[in-house]
Amino acid sequence: MSEVDKQLPTEPISAVGVVSYLNKAQDDYYAVAQTTDGSDADLWKDGLFKSKVTRYLCFTRKTGPEVVVDMKLIDIKDALPEGFTPVEETMDTKETAMRKRRLCVKMSPRAAAEAAVYDIQITAKSKYHLVNYTCMGEMNNMGLWFRMGDVPKQLSSQAMSRTAYEAPTYIARRTTSRPDYEHQSSGTYTLTALDDVPFVISEKFSGRKPKEMQQVNLMGITIKSLAEIEEEFQYNFTTERSIAI
Repeated sequence: MSEVDKQLPTEPISAVGVVSYLNKAQDDYYAVAQTTDGSDADLWKDGLFKSKVTRYLCFTRKTGPEVVVDMKLIDIKDALPEGFTPVEETMDTKETAMRKRRLCVKMSPRAAAEAAVYDIQITAKSKYHLVNYTCMGEMNNMGLWFRMGDVPKQLSSQAMSRTAYEAPTYIARRTTSRPDYEHQSSGTYTLTALDDVPFVISEKFSGRKPKEMQQVNLMGITIKSLAEIEEEFQYNFTTERSIAI
């Protein structure tokens, strides 16, 4: 029994790939160069003939919209598992990633994932088992293992800002009927800014008919009654009628 009992990383794995050369892995990717016992973790090596072709598994924990939630290593002739994406090419040379076997990765939006892959290890002998790890498959007398962990639910900066400045829940919404008091969710009542302000019609307009209303001068503009307007601008069309006859 082999144990790899190290502390779980703080961030889950967000992408998995294969590279042809260890020095060609991207800066934010970690290449699995050795097995747990220190042997070469080349996924392409041939036991009978020494090959110049090499393949190494690599992964990144760079924060992104998706995380890896499952991994499988299947035969090249097997059907692709539902929901999984195959790693077909190397990231650095765009060549075939693996021979005879196919690495498949299942992705999920980070916000929807409850658990994700946090670490990947390769053992030199398939009979060895890693504590708290799951074996995704075997190839070239090596076992490929991954470790799962819970995905922390983190609020986005916008959500945190909105939560921090959100109005208290006990403030009730203003209704169009404007009751004398607003009812709060706590069951108590509080005065509003317009409470106790009387809404009545001015006495100078009360009980008067439109024709009896006095002229109002507003900023130099005289507002006339309907009768005054008709009297001032009355026109009988006498000239037009005389021409027509």
